[in-house]
Amino acid sequence: MAGYLKHNVTRQDQLDGTIILGSGLELGPVVRDTNAWLHHWADIEPARVFIAQRSGAGWHSLTYLEMLEATRAVAASLLARGIGRGKPVAVLSGPSLNHAVLMQAAQYVGAPIVPLAEQYSLIPEAHGRLQYCIEKVQPAMVYAEDGTAYGAALDLPCLDGLQKVVGTNPGAGVSEFDVLLQGSAGSELEAAYAAITPDTLAKILFTSGSTSDPKGVPTTQGMLCVNQAQYLASLPFLGVRHHTILDWLPWNHVFAGNSDFNTILSNGGSLYLDGGKPVKGLFEQTLENLKLVNTTLSFNVPIAYSLLVQAMREDAELRRSFFSDLDMIFYAGASLPADIWSALEDMSRVETGRVPMMTSSWGMTETAPASIIHYQGGASSGMIGVPMPEQQAKLIPEQPERYELRVKGPNIMTGYLNDPAKNAEVFDKDGFFITGDAVRFVDPADVTQGVLFDGRISDEFKLMTGTWVQASRLRLTALSELAGLVQDVVVTGAGKSEIGLLIFAAPALGLAGDGNGAVADADYSAKIADIMGRMAEHATGSSNRIVRAMVIDGPPSVGDGEITAKGSLNNRAILLRRAALVDRLYDDVDPAVIRV
Repeated sequence: MAGYLKHNVTRQDQLDGTIILGSGLELGPVVRDTNAWLHHWADIEPARVFIAQRSGAGWHSLTYLEMLEATRAVAASLLARGIGRGKPVAVLSGPSLNHAVLMQAAQYVGAPIVPLAEQYSLIPEAHGRLQYCIEKVQPAMVYAEDGTAYGAALDLPCLDGLQKVVGTNPGAGVSEFDVLLQGSAGSELEAAYAAITPDTLAKILFTSGSTSDPKGVPTTQGMLCVNQAQYLASLPFLGVRHHTILDWLPWNHVFAGNSDFNTILSNGGSLYLDGGKPVKGLFEQTLENLKLVNTTLSFNVPIAYSLLVQAMREDAELRRSFFSDLDMIFYAGASLPADIWSALEDMSRVETGRVPMMTSSWGMTETAPASIIHYQGGASSGMIGVPMPEQQAKLIPEQPERYELRVKGPNIMTGYLNDPAKNAEVFDKDGFFITGDAVRFVDPADVTQGVLFDGRISDEFKLMTGTWVQASRLRLTALSELAGLVQDVVVTGAGKSEIGLLIFAAPALGLAGDGNGAVADADYSAKIADIMGRMAEHATGSSNRIVRAMVIDGPPSVGDGEITAKGSLNNRAILLRRAALVDRLYDDVDPAVIRV
């Protein structure tokens, strides 16, 4: 496609079959710290909106100059309270104007910001995770947007003795954020900011904790800043004009908190905070916001795009608004189902006569996040591309045409927070980070086509026959085939003779349970069985043939750990917690079992 770079990739083949991919692109200038971007744009575009939050029928916004002034005022207040270099500030609530200012202010004086998953505070059953993270980080201050909504969390013993600040509704011993805005910048602030280096700790982000307790990932200023330079080198159109995004994604997740936020900040764009979410009762707000904001970049997850496509089929105004000035559709978190991908392309052609760049990348919390990206246009679902500038990807043969992925580069962490035992396991002798993910080439004969994500190696299991099942790949296939009927699925079969699915049905279907944790709906089961039958006809063997399924009654439980902090399914927790349903799934006389 015109206007995009061609993939520029280098390849080294080693005697043991290992392949090391690198980038032929040059990395442009890298700033010292994230507030260097804020200073730059406040100087040359002071009146441009940097960030905005919905307020009534309109938006409450901060321009670049207002953002810089607020950042420096709060930074001065932090120093006056004894909070500076190396003293973390934890945030319990999600994206907001206050959160943005506090984040930049903390980084201004070298205090790492620690955004935590909202559910850790809002769901009593998840308070154990909050306590774990607080004890791991030992913050000096904790912030929450609303003292009432987060009151139970703020009263937890693990927060005793900390400075507590809220946006609204302060309780006893809790300060209001407006007090921080009254700070006065002086020589102490200038000295603190001058002492920031690329090695200064900017953030501590926690992994999802899907297989163990969440791991703290120290993220330096250098990691954040080099990653944006890598983005710009790969996608130069990001710097051609001032882009606008509407974003609901949580800032405790590296996708939104690092990638989306800093893409806007580094390139002088505008970030509109979406109070909606891709769930029933909240997505309507997203649709309303999309009609109010002329977005040029769309960053989201597949479930949100699925809901958006459904809405746009019925709403011409929404279609026109969404596609009118759109340069890129970027998805992450899972593969975008083929039918949703095609629908987005078709709608864009009808509305504008063109298709925006549709792409994805690969990264982790540990990689800040982007390490591999598809930047030449012409992608299809599952393609993640080639290494970004100054990145290396080590591909170790794991199965025929399948490789274990390891990465090395300047945006990758040097180790987990206070976890020497784990750190000894996650880097190989050559300094590559061991990701636990697998990839395969789009075209083994043409490395420039890049690689496809091929699942988590740890998600694989053996059937009782000894046959290996690549559960991650099979899940993506099932989600694509069952699009519109399911919210998500868990692949089963470890130690069994056959592969099965536990299904979380699409909430909009409103299916009724059988009183024992499952759903037995004849019409729905018939639709699932029909699709599974067609899938089985094209299966190549027992390793990818799904022959049974059961529908779980109700959504996955956040409080019981079935949903990670990043919003994805925790397969291990679901299989353990619902072991009785797994047993039922393999009982052919159970009326809730769907058989092919």
